[in-house]
Amino acid sequence: MPHTQRTSFANDFARPLILALFVTLPSLAQAQPKTPPRVEAVPQPYDQLEFRNDGELQARYHFGPTLKRPFLFPIIGPSGRPLTRMGHPHDPAGHSHHNSVWISHHDVNGVDFWGDAGKGRIVQQKVEKLTDGDREASISALNHWIDEDHKVTLLLERRKVTYQPLEKGEWLLLIDLQFEAPMPEGAVTLGKTPFGLVGVRMAKSIGVNDGGGTIRNSAGKVNEKEVFWKPAKWMDYSGPVTAKAVEGITLLDHPSNPNHPTVFHVRNDGWMGTSLTFAGPRKIEPGQPLRLRYGLYVHAGQPSIDVLEGRWADFAKTTLADLGVVRKKRTGI
Repeated sequence: MPHTQRTSFANDFARPLILALFVTLPSLAQAQPKTPPRVEAVPQPYDQLEFRNDGELQARYHFGPTLKRPFLFPIIGPSGRPLTRMGHPHDPAGHSHHNSVWISHHDVNGVDFWGDAGKGRIVQQKVEKLTDGDREASISALNHWIDEDHKVTLLLERRKVTYQPLEKGEWLLLIDLQFEAPMPEGAVTLGKTPFGLVGVRMAKSIGVNDGGGTIRNSAGKVNEKEVFWKPAKWMDYSGPVTAKAVEGITLLDHPSNPNHPTVFHVRNDGWMGTSLTFAGPRKIEPGQPLRLRYGLYVHAGQPSIDVLEGRWADFAKTTLADLGVVRKKRTGI
């Protein structure tokens, strides 16, 4: 091929590539990478989800189908240490149901969902929504409360768990719950009991007995003798997590909850919980969902009463999450 023909052929071949490059370069310049969200709800293997802040693990949510109930473990404090534990430090077999932070109830239509020996199991059916962002991350899920003896669903629950970072490594966990009767013709009764709905098993070193920690409530009372089975807007459990650091968790009761201020079941051995039906049973009528909101303030040090009151006041102003309506007839599993 003559030189002039080869040059012409090369030019003809290169011209479209050069034109395409000039067309593409401005588009590449305009396409800016998105900034990843600071706060994430990241699915993990084996039916788990991690709440992360700037990539750092803050809490892990467990919801596998073989569990007796979903739960959160660990709960990481500002120092990077876990503030909760699995089970009682001196009775791990008898208190195997103390799963760090969990939701359950001792009596649902007579069925025990609280203890591991009970015939009730809370089974997550599906994750309905995950959210990430710069201010919060969340998981929303549908759960069935199942009577395993009779193979029936006694209670339908929608749950939203939201992680919100605060300053200096502190954070807030919001727990929104909605319960419905699964059959149009039958109510569900939550029986009278001090056990349920929210339980928190503190780390051994934070307990009053084992670590010299301190329990305080919104009424200004201190430790088990003064706070046991007493109503309060909030309950704080704080204690040592390292040789130099004190941290803790404040369990917050929202003013819209039907028994506010709730009675708290609290022990010096390192656990606290809200008692929704301490005063008496509560019926959930068909078409009339029960909506509840609780909060956990994960903090450094031992905040003053004024600081905790302020934290509760901010929590009290929050609006309940819209969890929609569950529609399902009672069926076998």
